[in-house]
Amino acid sequence: MIFFRSAEEMAPSVYVAECTGFPALSPLFHDAKLPASALRANLARSHRISMTPREVEKIKIHFQPREAREQVAHSMPPEKVEIFKSLEVWAEKNILIHLKPVEKSWQPQDFLPDSSSEGFIEQVIELRERSQELPDDYLVCLVGDMITEEALPTYQTMLNTFDGVRDESGASPTSWATWIRMWTAEENRHGDLLHQYLYLCGRVDMRQIEKTIQYLIGFGMHPGIENSPYLGFLYTSFQERATFISHANTAKFAKGYGDLKLAQICGTIAADEKRHETAYTKIVEKLFEIDPDTTMIAFEDMMRKKVTMPAHLMYDGQDGNLFDHFSSVAQRLGVYTAGDYADILEFLIKRWNVKKIGGLSSKGRKAQDYVCKLASRIRKLDERAQERAKQGGTCAFSWIFNKEVLL
Repeated sequence: MIFFRSAEEMAPSVYVAECTGFPALSPLFHDAKLPASALRANLARSHRISMTPREVEKIKIHFQPREAREQVAHSMPPEKVEIFKSLEVWAEKNILIHLKPVEKSWQPQDFLPDSSSEGFIEQVIELRERSQELPDDYLVCLVGDMITEEALPTYQTMLNTFDGVRDESGASPTSWATWIRMWTAEENRHGDLLHQYLYLCGRVDMRQIEKTIQYLIGFGMHPGIENSPYLGFLYTSFQERATFISHANTAKFAKGYGDLKLAQICGTIAADEKRHETAYTKIVEKLFEIDPDTTMIAFEDMMRKKVTMPAHLMYDGQDGNLFDHFSSVAQRLGVYTAGDYADILEFLIKRWNVKKIGGLSSKGRKAQDYVCKLASRIRKLDERAQERAKQGGTCAFSWIFNKEVLL
């Protein structure tokens, strides 16, 4: 740590330069003899008070999401908040049971070489040898899944925007707040485990991956939830099912490539996602029971917007269409496809018995009709996506040292 004798000697220019990307002055140590007048002159230069418009835009672009959508907030009527407050006891008995005690939970270290053991180097060598059989397109999918998991701060932030269920204090004892924190804690292990595996395997450019994670967390996400837990829990029900499918497929492929340990890793993560899916779908099932009309209309709203993937603002500093390219590889390889999207919709419709829900308003019945007919339309999109995949385009991914991969 560097200690300074006065505020003048702290050289904030270094800090400003690091933040803006402009050249920094040399740090001023405690025994520096720089006159105050010279220091002020240097500080003025380093702050670049008279920046050009082009320089200002260069700075701003690094802090702006790469996609703009209309922002709608707090669309749920205030009286609906009481519904979620009334479900506190129900959530405690029916949702918190899907959490696992920490002492009974797996940890990333259970699947990785033990750095404290004498055989650590040999274990790492074995891991790296197994990973040599993994194709580049598979690695792109695995990295994309890991980056999605690593953006967890964004997902906890999103859950805490839901009116009526958010964690108001950061350590609220309510059932909803407890679920949000403990769900986050369980999910946190997923990114940690995949991150460490990919680091050890030596097949990927970790710096580019880490940049992508930083960009993604900084850009956030915009799934169109409008602070509404109706929309929010429909979204999480869909997404947990989607991540279960994606991780289950990466497990299947890893086994086929001969990396049984990686297959175990991905399969274990998939099992967590399945358990979380069960919790979220139970919440929506309850909402259909006590407020079917609002829930049905929210279901239609969510599907009309399309269920945006959590990492849709993914960026690595190079590829402005990185998420689309990653999704195309996942579609071609069969890790996650438009067909899976349709399957999830049909699964949820059956899970919630949507076709048989009665007592709806005219608007609710129209919403029901739209949702129940949507899967067949999505199937047609899947057919088109498969045709596009046959066209044989390629893309260079910075995550794998700019190697070309078929889209």
